[in-house]
Amino acid sequence: MNMDIADWRDRIDEIDRQLVVLLNERAKCSLNIGKLKRQMNLPIYDPHRESIVLQQVMDLNRGPLTADAVKRLFERIIDENRRLERIYGALEESREGNGT
Repeated sequence: MNMDIADWRDRIDEIDRQLVVLLNERAKCSLNIGKLKRQMNLPIYDPHRESIVLQQVMDLNRGPLTADAVKRLFERIIDENRRLERIYGALEESREGNGT
């Protein structure tokens, strides 16, 4: 089947929809982990775990993205999830401080 630009763009749009769903699912998992970390008085940032995750995704990569490109993308994903954990943690602490 020969695909034209519009077909390829439609395919990209569908992949983007799937990525957004998966990124949000990943974020929900991170929020749950963040909640458990707060209950256990563990830091949000875990450099050892981050290294493991980055190595795993680089090992899974089969291209055409380079390992460094995959690493940079996941560093950003991890950074955004960590930021989300901090925001939700601060909101939780604020609610607890207000007795709500």
